[in-house]
This record gives sequence, structure tokens and C-alpha cells, in this order.
Amino acid sequence: MWYVYFLRLSNQDIYVGITEDINKRFDQHSKGNVKSTKCYRPLSLCSYIAVPDKQKALELERYFKTGSGKAILKKRIISEKIIK
Repeated sequence: MWYVYFLRLSNQDIYVGITEDINKRFDQHSKGNVKSTKCYRPLSLCSYIAVPDKQKALELERYFKTGSGKAILKKRIISEKIIK
């Protein structure tokens, strides 16, 4: 099982990534071991989507990094209460 995950960064941006082990990957982000999020701690796991294979996870990750994907992410996946 693969996961597309969404992190809320300290600057209120949303980070999108993929992993096979969501707990391990979140721990790496939290400890500052991921270059792209290291400067944006503390961070929180907002949501994730489980998919059966890596290819589908990569496709979803790419989509959620586009303009229309970000709009869907904010409207449908991340609670409006969290988004400012």
C-alpha cells in the first residue's frame, strides 16, 4: 500500500508527498531529516490517501501539486476549518 500525504507546514503551506510507511515518513519530517520541510517545522499531518501502487501515488502527487489539484485539496480533502 502507498500513501499520498498532506502536511501543514509552519508557514501554513501544504506539502504533498508519497510513501509506503506514513508513520516513518512523518517522523522523518518531524525530526528535520527531510530537506524540503526542515525549515518549516513544526508541521502536522492533515490527511492522506491510501492507494494500491506506487504509480498511482506518483500520479496523484503530481496532480495535487498543480493549480487545480491544490484547489481540490483545499476544498475537498483538507478541512475548511484548517485552511485559512
